[in-house]
Amino acid sequence: MSKARGGKARAKASRPWIKWLIFGPLIIVVLIQLYFFLMICWWTVFNPSSTSMMRTQMSSLQETNPKAKLRHQWVPYERISNNLKRAVIASEDANFNDHDGVDWAALQKAYEKNTRRHKVVGGGSTITQQLAKNLFLSGSRSYVRKAQEMVIAFMLETVMSKERILEIYLNVVEFGRGVFGAEAAARYYFKTSAAGLGTAQAAKLAVMLPNPRYYDRHRDTRYLGRRTSTILIRMNSADLP
Repeated sequence: MSKARGGKARAKASRPWIKWLIFGPLIIVVLIQLYFFLMICWWTVFNPSSTSMMRTQMSSLQETNPKAKLRHQWVPYERISNNLKRAVIASEDANFNDHDGVDWAALQKAYEKNTRRHKVVGGGSTITQQLAKNLFLSGSRSYVRKAQEMVIAFMLETVMSKERILEIYLNVVEFGRGVFGAEAAARYYFKTSAAGLGTAQAAKLAVMLPNPRYYDRHRDTRYLGRRTSTILIRMNSADLP
């Protein structure tokens, strides 16, 4: 009896690793989410100096040119042309002012499209989700990353105003290879400031967003022209936060 009891006691003593195997990953996930939330709280007041996307792009550029630098300059919300704000909302997220971070109708359409293609070809992401991806995540396409993107989007919408979300987005989004933010994009493509962007210029920049590196190399494609004309019309009905 004593030997049997001793064996059970030793077995129980060796089981804590099972608990860590189960709860360890959960604790890590919770800590990661806490980190994301604390950073978002910080950015309600302070501007992010870099993002995950910026760091990834910098590493890529420096593989071929160790001295490479990003084109990026932060400008406050009021120094970004309303033309660009309206164009980006019209092109990327027409329901920006109404949703809670996720546009469920757009997400459903994207899911159906992905199901037909048997791969992730579109995400139905809102501006808030795109900001979440830019700030913290990679450019890879998977449902796991999409789920994390949605969680961060809800955090952003909970803590920040729509105006602050749009301000950060327009300052960190990629507009071309190594070109981040409205000010850098305006100077790179049109030799003007973010505040000085005209309607056609703003519409073209907005249309480039889904694939900025490609359109950086192909600035006069037929699709880009047609889509720019469409966004010019839609801009009139785009509401600003």
